[in-house]
Amino acid sequence: MTWCATCDWNVDPGAPAPAAGRVDALRRRLARRHGQWLADEMARGESLRPHRDASSVLAYVIALAVHAGIVMLTALGAVLIVAGWDTVVQPMLGIGFLLLAVTVRPRVGRLPEDVPVLTRDDAPRLFALVDEVAAVVGTTGVHRVVVLPDANASVGTYGVRGRRVLYLGLGLWEILTPAQRVALLGHELGHYAHGDTRHSKVVGTALRTLAFLVDVLTPDAPHGFLARIGAVMLLTLRAAVLGVLVLLDHLTLRASQRAEYLADAAAGRVASPSAVVELMDLLLVSDTVRDKLRRESVRAHTGIGGQRPRDAEQGLWERLAAQTGAVPPEEYERLRRAGERRGHSADSTHPPTHLRRRHMAEAEPRGTRVTCDDTAAQAIAAELAPARASTARHVIRDYAG
Repeated sequence: MTWCATCDWNVDPGAPAPAAGRVDALRRRLARRHGQWLADEMARGESLRPHRDASSVLAYVIALAVHAGIVMLTALGAVLIVAGWDTVVQPMLGIGFLLLAVTVRPRVGRLPEDVPVLTRDDAPRLFALVDEVAAVVGTTGVHRVVVLPDANASVGTYGVRGRRVLYLGLGLWEILTPAQRVALLGHELGHYAHGDTRHSKVVGTALRTLAFLVDVLTPDAPHGFLARIGAVMLLTLRAAVLGVLVLLDHLTLRASQRAEYLADAAAGRVASPSAVVELMDLLLVSDTVRDKLRRESVRAHTGIGGQRPRDAEQGLWERLAAQTGAVPPEEYERLRRAGERRGHSADSTHPPTHLRRRHMAEAEPRGTRVTCDDTAAQAIAAELAPARASTARHVIRDYAG
C-alpha cells in the first residue's frame, strides 16, 4: 500500500467493516470506552486485579434470574400438562412451554467432531509446553487441543465436568515464531488464571441463552393481519429480552476487558513484553489470512498456474508463513495507524489493539521464563503434522465456495 508516513495520506483507504447488528455496534462502542478507561488506570499505576464489584454482582443476579426463569418455565409446563389433562388447551400450552425450556436450556460445551482433536498421547511435547506455560501463569493445562484453520486461538471448557480445551488456529500458529507462540499460549492460559465473568458457567450460559432467544423471537416478514399482530407481539417480547441481554453485556464488558489486559500481562511474564507486542502486530495481518487461504483454494480448483488440489495441500502452511513474513515493516506501521483510527480489536469484546500494544511496549523489559527451542519446535511440528495435513485438505476443498 502506498501511503505517506508524514501526513498519513492513504493510511486507511478502505472503509471499516460495518457492525453485524445493533448489539454488536453497541458492544464495540462500549469496548472502546472501557478499554480506554482501563488503559488510563494502568497509566496511573492502578492495579487491574480482578475483584467482585457491584457490576459483577448484579450480572450474577441477572444471570441467575435468567436460569430461574427457565426452571419456572419447565415447572409451569409440567403443571399445565398434569393439572389440565382433561382439557385440550392447557396440555398443549404446557408442551409448548416444555419445548421452549428445552430449547433455551443452558448447554455445556462440546468438542467438534469434524476437526482434529489432540490428546496428550497424540502430542506429548505440545502438551508439555502448554503445561510449562500454565505453571508460570499460575494455572493448570488443558485436556484437549482442537486444531482449526482459523487465524485465531482461544480457550474454553467442554462436558459436564468442565474440562479445559485449547482451540489452536493454524492460520495464526503457523505464522508465529516460537517465542510468539509461547506468548500466545501465555495469553490464552492467562484467561484461566484470572477468570472472566463473561465466560463463567453462570453468566456465560445466560448470555448465550439470551442471544439465542433474540434470534428465535425475530419474526419473518408477516403476511396478513393476524401474522402482523403476532409479529408485533414477538417483537415486543424480543425487545424485552434484548434489553436484558444488552444490560448483562454492559455489566460484564468491563470485567472482560480487564481479563484481556491481565492475560496480556501473563503472556509478558511467560515470554517477554516484546514477544507480546510482535504478536499483536501479527494480529493486524491475521485479518487477511482467511483471504489468503481462500485464494489458495480458488487457484487449486480453477487450475491457475497448473496447480491441482492435491498439490495445493502440500506446503500450504509454509506458503502462508512465507507470505506473512514478506510483509515489510512500513506496512505494519500503516496497519497500526489505521487500526488506531478504526479502534481495531480482536473482536467486539476486546480492548482496542493499539491500547493493548502500547501498554506492553511500555512494560518493563524482562527475561523469558519459558522457551521453545529448535528441538522442541521441531518435535511439536511433527506432532501437528497429521492435523496440519487434514486441515490443509479441508481448506483447499471447502474455502473456494
